[in-house]
Amino acid sequence: MVRFCWKPASVGDDGDVNGRVEGLLWYKDLGNHLYGEFSMAVIQANSSLEDRSQLESGPLTSDYLGPQGTFIGVYDGHGGSAASQFVTDNLFANVKSFAAEHQGISENVIRRAFSATEEGFLSVVKKQWLSKPQIASTGTCCLAGIICNGRLYVANAGDSRVVLGRVERATREITAIQLSAEHNVNIQMERDEVRTRHPYDPQIVVKKHNVWRVKGLIQVSRSIGDAYLKKQEFNREPLPNKFRLPEPFFKPILSYEPEISVHKLGPEDQFLIFASDGLWDQLSNQEVVNIVSNSPRNGIARRLVKAALREAARKREMRVSDLQKIEEGVRRHFHDDITVIVVYLNPKLVDNSSLLASPLSIRGGGSANF
Repeated sequence: MVRFCWKPASVGDDGDVNGRVEGLLWYKDLGNHLYGEFSMAVIQANSSLEDRSQLESGPLTSDYLGPQGTFIGVYDGHGGSAASQFVTDNLFANVKSFAAEHQGISENVIRRAFSATEEGFLSVVKKQWLSKPQIASTGTCCLAGIICNGRLYVANAGDSRVVLGRVERATREITAIQLSAEHNVNIQMERDEVRTRHPYDPQIVVKKHNVWRVKGLIQVSRSIGDAYLKKQEFNREPLPNKFRLPEPFFKPILSYEPEISVHKLGPEDQFLIFASDGLWDQLSNQEVVNIVSNSPRNGIARRLVKAALREAARKREMRVSDLQKIEEGVRRHFHDDITVIVVYLNPKLVDNSSLLASPLSIRGGGSANF
């Protein structure tokens, strides 16, 4: 059974402060953030849930003197949940700390927050290395969004994705606009980028079982954690053999640095969908946007998870009801952990920099024991 831990949050229309659990599904059907409403859902497929996520709304600085806003984080862990849990517990706190120092949100603040979070986790790895060497092979993709002063800041390391639903004035149709790029070497452009960063290593990306992987081990080229591919000191005994490289390396193989973009939000920008690749493996950007734009807000994240499950079942020529009977662990052969956060944007609120609200904090996922 999945264990969930929660901080206080505002009560949404589902009447439950911290969301609800149904078997392997957790959901928060509707709540309010500073600039509108939101909906969250998480479904477990792995033997232990590796995805983590959070939504924080209110002050964005630790001294409460800076701007207000909404922070969204989706952390798709691999090799366990230690890294994704650490990011949940530390990234937003680091953003607030650096934002207080700079009295606002900026690309530099976000870069420093990612760097501090990476350094913090690697120091945990160093402390636990001899007693728990497998922590060196734990990492997480990290997608963060910050809405503040009419702008959306997107920072991504890994292969989660955020998509904007924007209404076209001429047709009134809602178009999907992808706001992040995936750092996954199954994409040709990303393979080229990785080869450029490692020009003297002909084996930097290797195709195994029809899947491209960095050093034959991992599909993503950016992450928080994965210490065994960041520092040589963690790529030796007592790390299990399957993670150890035959030759030493002298610079990080994976990068923690996020790709950051800034978007001015306008009245035509309706909603954002932040999700781990478990959703995008099953549904296209436009399919997801169509579901959101044509459905009631209450329970929309749960509806997207169920649409993804229907597609996963269809691919295997089985019924969704049969898929849902499969236990965690075995379920991973049919679909990944899926995390979805839908954030609606009220244009009257997005441009209002004088908004004040009591802090809201809600987390999707479980708790790791360090």
